[in-house]
Amino acid sequence: MKIQTECVPCLLKRIIFEAEQSTKDKKTKEKVIQNACKALSELYDPDECSAIIATKVHKIAYDILGDKDPYKHLKDLSNKVAQSLVPRVEELIKRSDDPLKTSILCSVIGNTMDFGIDGGSSHPNVLKDLFEKYVYDGLGYDDTQKVKVLLKKAKNVVLFTDNCGEIVFDKILCRELKNFNPNIFLSLVVRGEPIISDATMKDAEEFRFDEVVDEFLTTGCFAIGVDFGRMPENLKKALEKADLIICKGMANYESFSETDYLPVVYLLRTKCNAIAKSMSLPLNINAVKLYK
Repeated sequence: MKIQTECVPCLLKRIIFEAEQSTKDKKTKEKVIQNACKALSELYDPDECSAIIATKVHKIAYDILGDKDPYKHLKDLSNKVAQSLVPRVEELIKRSDDPLKTSILCSVIGNTMDFGIDGGSSHPNVLKDLFEKYVYDGLGYDDTQKVKVLLKKAKNVVLFTDNCGEIVFDKILCRELKNFNPNIFLSLVVRGEPIISDATMKDAEEFRFDEVVDEFLTTGCFAIGVDFGRMPENLKKALEKADLIICKGMANYESFSETDYLPVVYLLRTKCNAIAKSMSLPLNINAVKLYK
């Protein structure tokens, strides 16, 4: 996705948010904001991918803060909140006539956890407050049946994770993908380095994804979404042979929508007007949209 005008205040708002998470020093926060604004004014290009610009601006902020993981507390808390909801998710799946679809819905609801942006969460506990409502709402855009057709024939599937918290539900989704087609080789991709509230290898190992996937991969570097120019060779090979790519969250959409990788299905909550418009979807819905 190309950067949109509304991405500018959103990105700056997140930069301010992460500075406040990292330090109480007023001068450091001012320096972060000043340098982020300067960088954005120089980098802004309507023909450039939003994720690439955001990555560069975040790198400047992290370097000034001297903090490799300013969201660490929120990430840990998000995982704990999601874990507290696992019994309810399992109950919904057990009662469902379509366990895979239900696990997809719950995984998408987990994408609500996103901080420092309009449409995101003010606190991890918000997920507890909204979970039942979003279950009731269901999928506002639903390509699940089309996805199932591809999954039945698939041999290699690659799943890109997004935020902490929701990764707890992603493990259940991975299990149900394997239950639906035990023959698929399922690759899980996490971020190569901590960036915003996204999951890393630490989370994949902590939640024992080795029980439900066949291999762990990373994006290989500090990047919002995926930096395809710097991704590891093993990830490149996995994408080349993938029969289906599953992308969680908005950042992965921002990245992958600029590539020719197909088929790809996006599982996300449309929290952002720019994303919603780009995907031709309503704002604030649970969505499963397939491109092939």
